[in-house]
Amino acid sequence: MTILNVNTLPVNDNINPYAFSVDVVKDYIVRKGKMIAYYGNLRFEALGSNIIDMIVANSFNAPAYGGDYIVVTGRGKLVVGDNGNHINSYDLENANMTIKAANLLAYEPTLTCEECVTPGYVTLLGTGKMLASSNGMVHFMEPPVRVDPDALLGWADCPTPSFHHDYAYVRNALSLGASMMGLSTSGEEKQINFTGQGTVIIQSSEVGLKGSGLLQEILNDMNHLQHTEMLTLKSILEQRLNQNR
Repeated sequence: MTILNVNTLPVNDNINPYAFSVDVVKDYIVRKGKMIAYYGNLRFEALGSNIIDMIVANSFNAPAYGGDYIVVTGRGKLVVGDNGNHINSYDLENANMTIKAANLLAYEPTLTCEECVTPGYVTLLGTGKMLASSNGMVHFMEPPVRVDPDALLGWADCPTPSFHHDYAYVRNALSLGASMMGLSTSGEEKQINFTGQGTVIIQSSEVGLKGSGLLQEILNDMNHLQHTEMLTLKSILEQRLNQNR
């Protein structure tokens, strides 16, 4: 058994597949609740104060997710984890990488985080290191490729993807009706289609992050719904509630 301390912790690297050691020398943006230990003189500040807003003014441009992150300042070693999910680091160099918002764990403020036009995703631009969680190991795919939406983690330097519906799989009216209402989530029925150059990042699971709140993910995504979509969601929820009475 290895006993870790400030001198034996790795520098900006994995301790194991489920924990990552960040060498904080200035500032770092981290998802709330993911600090599991630290050494040194670190401070944890919520987004919203004038000083913190000045720090992240050019690095955080995703207001829909502003309440999900804090800024770590000072000097020290920060150990982060995410409910036993795998953690991977990505070094971007004048690049752009789009990642599922719920999976973005931390990143250096030298990167700019923006809301993606694809609901539920954010895009990081520039040069710096970022951390992302996944349920299982991560794999990198080259387009053209079609991916199960639940297995998709993100993509780098790719054109915005599109949805592909395999209606040959949807054989009966009930399945078709569910698909038209947006209830179908099977990768055999609906895939995300990538073309052009770039890299597609997938996790080796069709299940979301362990320990993540499904309700909170849904609430975050509601910011992107149109009025008619909200009415459809309201109707579906009322039907489900009536069925469960």
